[in-house]
Amino acid sequence: MYYKVDKQIEGSFDQFMKVLVAGANGKTGRLLIQYLKEDGHEPYGMVRKEEQKGTIESLGGIPVLADVTKDVGHGVKGMDAVIFAAGSGSSTGPEETVRVDQEGAINLIKHTEEFGMTKFVMLSSIAAGDPSRVGEDMRHYMEAKGKADEYLQSTELDYTIVRPGGLTDGDSTSKITVGDTVDFGEIPRADVAKTIIAALQEPNAFHKAFEVISGDTQIEEALKTLR
Repeated sequence: MYYKVDKQIEGSFDQFMKVLVAGANGKTGRLLIQYLKEDGHEPYGMVRKEEQKGTIESLGGIPVLADVTKDVGHGVKGMDAVIFAAGSGSSTGPEETVRVDQEGAINLIKHTEEFGMTKFVMLSSIAAGDPSRVGEDMRHYMEAKGKADEYLQSTELDYTIVRPGGLTDGDSTSKITVGDTVDFGEIPRADVAKTIIAALQEPNAFHKAFEVISGDTQIEEALKTLR
């Protein structure tokens, strides 16, 4: 275990971690790489294409070429924590959603267990725990996310499942509302990324699944209220 000895960045933690981010080239994934680096951690960004490596490097991360639906053991090995922030995208059909958001996530979880990692944070979605809360057009997506969440909950990993509301590109406020379920609302991707990173080292967030939208409580304090 390593610890930072320099002055901490405001809002960061003193435990150094090597963190693998799956889906690192996505909007939230890029923020995760940036914030992990700023907080003094060593982020590794999993990308599928050679030309995406430069983006990860420009944010201070170390690129890992891998596909979550295939063998990702070489990316997971040696990490202290794993974050799943990948997704099939809004323009793909149900089959691709199942392949990436469900089976890809489960594949990464299995490799995390295989290589003895313990910390895993899943970027899920509001209503993934109850797809009946959304319309038919979104139900297949929520069902796929929900099945991946259920698999993670069946493991012995120190997992956290973060289920944000509608994602925006707005500025971070570092203030959120959390709960088993919350009213539908929005949250900046920046605050989702900060919540995920905070959850990595907040024991009260382990073995929890929660929904999150923008709110009035500082992220670290909000995570301490989870039940």
